[in-house]
Amino acid sequence: MFAVIETGGKQYRVAQGDKVKIEKIKADKEGGFVFDKVLLVNTGKEIKVGTPHVAGAKVEAKVLRDDKAKTIVVFKYKPKKRYRVKKGHRQQFTEVEISKISG
Repeated sequence: MFAVIETGGKQYRVAQGDKVKIEKIKADKEGGFVFDKVLLVNTGKEIKVGTPHVAGAKVEAKVLRDDKAKTIVVFKYKPKKRYRVKKGHRQQFTEVEISKISG
């Protein structure tokens, strides 16, 4: 059984027990989180496709940690003009573990 969920402007294919790194969400680490924007649910016997979301479907997850990704270095320069800029960026993410898929 798997589902396709939408969060943070992206889509993720998840199954029960999967650990997924998603865009940062506001949720407590002790409590769970429920994704209600489910685009597709596959139970093995039937496939439910939403228009755009599957009615009554939800995916429950447990928040494991909030962290930052590795640094991405951006370097800009203009030749012959002594213009050089080096910047780094670390994107924040939340790691969740999928505990239950219903729908």
